[in-house]
Amino acid sequence: MEIGFVAAFFGGALALLSPCSALLLPAFFTATVGARMRLLVHGAVFYVGLAATLVPIGLGLGALGTLLADQRGAVIAFTSIVLVVLGVLQVLGFGFDLSRAVPGMSSVQQKAHAASGLFRTLLLGAAGGIAGFCAGPTLGAVLTIALAQGSAAIAGVLLAVYAAGMVVPLIIIAALWNRLGDRGRRVLRGRTFRVFGREFHTVSVITGLLIIAVGVLFWTTNGLVSVPSLVPASVLASLQTSGAVLANPIVDVLAIIAVAALALVAWWAAQRRRTPRA
Repeated sequence: MEIGFVAAFFGGALALLSPCSALLLPAFFTATVGARMRLLVHGAVFYVGLAATLVPIGLGLGALGTLLADQRGAVIAFTSIVLVVLGVLQVLGFGFDLSRAVPGMSSVQQKAHAASGLFRTLLLGAAGGIAGFCAGPTLGAVLTIALAQGSAAIAGVLLAVYAAGMVVPLIIIAALWNRLGDRGRRVLRGRTFRVFGREFHTVSVITGLLIIAVGVLFWTTNGLVSVPSLVPASVLASLQTSGAVLANPIVDVLAIIAVAALALVAWWAAQRRRTPRA
């Protein structure tokens, strides 16, 4: 299953570089945040926003997948076909905006443009996780893999990894923005090329081929079950044992309180910046 997490991480990174919005977020963070320590703070808040939207969707799809556990063969076939189709759509440059299917997301996007400070960063994360016409097939592929897991917890972690795939390169690129120069930014944005009269984009092609490869691998490895483990079995067993602690309801309550506290701090900081100093 580790290969699914790797694909999710790189899917998030490629979604950040998608042709429709290539490097817009790094440019925004560089222009509005400035200092690197503040960049890390904003990056963390942005990740909270992403996770607040993506992880619940992953949990829901994972829970739905548990209802289909008895039909594993059909789920694997369906997932493989959908992944290949989404990969082809990505290669050809076709897309869709999944944010339109989420109630209230348009309102969040509007508030994000009107807000400022950490609160704006939080809202940008909440909206940016599922918004984007070009990144639609990529996110759709990750959601499809999440559905096939048959576990709400693993599906939620998968979406959290996808969000991390967006945040890590975002912070790195924003920190190095001025050093990259115009040439470096052009390389990251990718370029277009023509084949038989049709225009393609390098990022879309790479992303699409990755999705197709995962789809084929999903079919040939019984849902990634027979893929060689990237992490030693002893380490996985230790993590599984340690992870049992997280099933404690007290831990869940503390996690919710921590997220709520962070959201309140972001709101307070935003209100403080809005209030004119005497």
